[in-house]
Amino acid sequence: MWSILVAIELAVRYFMIGIVPGNRRPTTAMAWLLAIFFIPVVGLLAYWLFANPRLSRRRLEKQQRAHERIMDATKHMQLPEEFHSQEEWVESAVELNRNLGAMPLEGGNSVKVISDYRTSMELMREEIDKATRYVHIQFYIMGDDEEYVGPVLEALERAAQRGVHVRLLFDHLGTLRVKGYGELKKRLKKSGINWRPMLPIDLIGRRWRRPDLRNHRKILVIDGAVGFTGSQNLIEPGYKRKSSHKIGREWVEMMLRVEGPLVRSLDVTFATDWWQEDDDQEVLMDMNEARHPLAYEERPGSTLAQLLPSGPGYGTENNLRLFNTLIYSASERLEITSPYFVPDDSLLYAITTAAQRGVEVELFVCEEGDQFLVHHAQQSYYQQLLEAGVRIHCYPAPMVLHTKCFTVDDDVAVVGSSNMDMRSFSLNMEISVMLLGKDMVNAVNEVQNHYREISSEITLSQWRRRPRMQRWIDNVARLTATLQ
Repeated sequence: MWSILVAIELAVRYFMIGIVPGNRRPTTAMAWLLAIFFIPVVGLLAYWLFANPRLSRRRLEKQQRAHERIMDATKHMQLPEEFHSQEEWVESAVELNRNLGAMPLEGGNSVKVISDYRTSMELMREEIDKATRYVHIQFYIMGDDEEYVGPVLEALERAAQRGVHVRLLFDHLGTLRVKGYGELKKRLKKSGINWRPMLPIDLIGRRWRRPDLRNHRKILVIDGAVGFTGSQNLIEPGYKRKSSHKIGREWVEMMLRVEGPLVRSLDVTFATDWWQEDDDQEVLMDMNEARHPLAYEERPGSTLAQLLPSGPGYGTENNLRLFNTLIYSASERLEITSPYFVPDDSLLYAITTAAQRGVEVELFVCEEGDQFLVHHAQQSYYQQLLEAGVRIHCYPAPMVLHTKCFTVDDDVAVVGSSNMDMRSFSLNMEISVMLLGKDMVNAVNEVQNHYREISSEITLSQWRRRPRMQRWIDNVARLTATLQ
């Protein structure tokens, strides 16, 4: 009997060596093979549950159809006249985004950077109370409370009661784990709000997929006129966790308030995600007329902006390609904020190469992360970054610096929901806004300057003296980086 078990185990290892590497990074394949070799039963079970990063065929087909319709509807659109004063490499990045995510670059936007948690919530509530036609709202995590989210939900309920069509999406598993989820569902069922969970796990309904695929986007659109997007979830700043409230931990965020053509791109992205969860054709705006209704001279601002959706529905790691392109194009300065910084080799090389060719590179991260494995995997990269000349600033504990943004020279700022980690590149549906021009770079850097003022900087000599046990934990966590 023992010999049969040994033979089976050897056969499994033999066959998995030829199966696991298919269409995967070598590092990801090696991590899975290590798990299968050292803990065969658990490793195989985990591989069956988590190894496939692809969405269902139905979802992939819908994403492809939406992509084609957006491209067709906007093929007539030319680059704005004011764009031609930009650097040549910026035009290359715009073309890349267009091919990957289908959304065009458009001018005439008014964009405000919001870094205060309460202000963001209040502004969203105010705009919802002005809605006359529809509200489209989509967040990764939702959690009701009296002080922060309660007023926003009350505004959504008031809108629904006065005949505004309110559509609400939230990630199923992302929100399911929040305290009070059952009460939230009861409230939504009574509210008149049309709501759906995104990427639901439903064994009875035969809806199954890799359970840790997430829709991580944050979008709010009111009447097609005003939009919000960024890193903040629809939850109070302590994430309804007793442990957070006990130590005074809050999440620090960055959101954008947008008016102008960019709102239409946000709305189209929401419509695509709604279509994934509901076959309601009404929400599928006529993409053959995917233009902002305002005449150019009536547009509310002058900011050039382009939206880039990404996620497993595309299969091309849109956000990673954009990030690498922009980082390699930097000539003077890079300022990067990422709460979960676990780069793949290509991004790590792009950042360290930038520092080594004389670009001033600064990275803002959390002093103390809220996710043990991710934080220690992140720390395993610090020495390589410091040796290349990257300056690393640690935002003081117990706060969680959750902002996701970076700026390139005086030319480009990127703000959105995407972390710089392999999960955001391969497994999460994300949304990134590329903003062009010195004014937007300065607005984003003003917030990052504040991060620098209150953060502590890690030096290479200091990092080399860290305890050996911490190094060991960091290195072990790094092995899981491609699986997180």
